[in-house]
Amino acid sequence: MAGLRAESPRRRQLHPRRRRRRVATVAQPEPPPESHPPSSSLPLRLPFFPPQPQPSPSVSCPAFSFPPSLALFLLAAAAAASMLPTGDGQNLVTEDVTVVEGEVATISCRVKNSDDSVIQLLNPNRQTIYFRDFRPLKDSRFQLVNFSSSELRVSLTNVSISDEGRYFCQLYTDPPQEYYMTITVLVPPRNLRIESQKETIMEGEEVELNCTAMASRPATTIRWFKGSKELSGKTEVEQWSDMFTVTSQLSLKVKREDDGVPVICQVDHPAVKDLQTKYYLDVMYKPEVQVLQNSPAQPLTREGDLLDLLCQVKGKPEPLDVTWIRVDDEMPQHVLVSGSNLHIESLNKSDNGTYRCEASNEVGTSFSDYVLYVYDSRAGEESAITAVDHAVIGGVVAVVVFAMLCLLIILGRYFARHKGTYFTHEAKGADDAADADTAIINAEGGQNNSEEKKEYFI
Repeated sequence: MAGLRAESPRRRQLHPRRRRRRVATVAQPEPPPESHPPSSSLPLRLPFFPPQPQPSPSVSCPAFSFPPSLALFLLAAAAAASMLPTGDGQNLVTEDVTVVEGEVATISCRVKNSDDSVIQLLNPNRQTIYFRDFRPLKDSRFQLVNFSSSELRVSLTNVSISDEGRYFCQLYTDPPQEYYMTITVLVPPRNLRIESQKETIMEGEEVELNCTAMASRPATTIRWFKGSKELSGKTEVEQWSDMFTVTSQLSLKVKREDDGVPVICQVDHPAVKDLQTKYYLDVMYKPEVQVLQNSPAQPLTREGDLLDLLCQVKGKPEPLDVTWIRVDDEMPQHVLVSGSNLHIESLNKSDNGTYRCEASNEVGTSFSDYVLYVYDSRAGEESAITAVDHAVIGGVVAVVVFAMLCLLIILGRYFARHKGTYFTHEAKGADDAADADTAIINAEGGQNNSEEKKEYFI
């Protein structure tokens, strides 16, 4: 036990040394990262990071999506395209396109002499629409119609104004070639309408009509028609952005005959055909009055005849007040008036006079007169007999004149046939004589037969 007790102080002396050594080991500064770690019996532990899978390289953007190899080729093609001349392509053929908004446009790049070179189509922003038969652009409105070594044809559906501009065809030959085509978008007019300052027009007034064609491209041409007759108006054009609004003003003086007649506003525009609108004139006019004689049927009115008169009235608005009056005297008591009709059962000479029919509406008043003169009961018969006598006398005179003309023609022809007979018989036999003396002897000898050569004159 004593021996153990004697060793204890030494152990106590050794322990502090071990502690100092350990403390010195712990407090030793770490070597800098560039230096190698000190040799030690303890291994150096480093943190372990497991390998992470790396994504495959690709190129993407909101408008395009294509593999990296094609991306590199397109970048090189774009760099080469920036140095291409924009003049006529020697081997490329394109056509300008005009299309109506909302319809389909067909874009075509054709190669005259194909050598299997790459064909590319670009939009006005020089973004690739089609590279050969591949579409990098994320716009499904572009669809491939045909692709070959000599043609790239693409359709664009639902065309809008933003699609208008130059589209480029590129052919990667040596040297490269480029040519462009132009798409022009037409916009038909909208909301074609006619406006009037007055809904109702009085006869003789002047009305002003305005026809407006809104939001068209290019500007429209407006023409005016009244029925089948073309009229001229005053046109104003207003432009905002790329759209045009056209207004045409027509001034027209109306008559009663224009009531119900259509005024037509017709638009001439390359994007639309037969676009027009109509405005029907509503003309107010005072009544038009006419008196018709229904009975008697003959023009003459005789004593005892039945007289029936009708007052025919036309106006707008429809006349509601139609009256009969006797201008120069009071209306006889036996005259029956019913609305627009005037009726007299048995005429006599006391009914002679002027009868007037008056009609009125909101526009004005009009009238028409009928003059009545009652003849004797046999006035028509005497006139008929006199007419027959005159006809008979005229016929007899015509026959006599015709007979005299025929007689004169016969006598004229008879006298013409017997003219000169006396001189012929007097000189009979003288033509055959040898000389003058013989002719005289023959003539004297001929006197013996004078009884046989008698001539008679009428």
